[in-house]
Amino acid sequence: MGVPRTIPTANPDVLLIEPPVFTDSRGFFFESYHRRDFRKIGIPEEFVQDNHSCSGKGVVRGLHFQSSHPQGKLVRVIRGSVYDVVVDIRTGSPSFGKSVGVVISAANRLMIWVPAGFAHGFLSLEDGTEVLYKTTDFYYPEYDAGIRWNDPDLHIAWPLEQHGIPSVMVNDKDGRLPLLKEFEPPFRYGGTTP
Repeated sequence: MGVPRTIPTANPDVLLIEPPVFTDSRGFFFESYHRRDFRKIGIPEEFVQDNHSCSGKGVVRGLHFQSSHPQGKLVRVIRGSVYDVVVDIRTGSPSFGKSVGVVISAANRLMIWVPAGFAHGFLSLEDGTEVLYKTTDFYYPEYDAGIRWNDPDLHIAWPLEQHGIPSVMVNDKDGRLPLLKEFEPPFRYGGTTP
């Protein structure tokens, strides 16, 4: 069907992926994941779990990671749109604490590759936004961790005003997540992860 195109981001380890899309009078078709093609574009990981969320406009989910059994994530939107954010939390990384933020949507059909060792979250830009993501490891509640979405040291430019969002909705757990400076991230740049 054709190899997806990768679009570089501000962090060379985080990739935007544009799959070949075939359209005709019936609609469209594309392969959202093909193991051989993803290996060709530098994503050799195996995926073991699929997740699906639905969010109202203004909902923030994240910024999440697992402190052990870290998950790489392949994220896409099948309805609506999100401002997707990925934060490098690998100690020793030249981009430690820096974020990548992009809009992915059902309309643009872009996907984002979030490697293990990064925190991930998103802001839903429309009501009924549905996000699907594949993960490279299983979810372990005991290792569930994260960074507060509005940590001032991260300098994330959440596009609230541009999308007519006067305030965000965050669940209690995400609202109480620590700031990045309040803990030692478990990941090392260029090293092994737990």
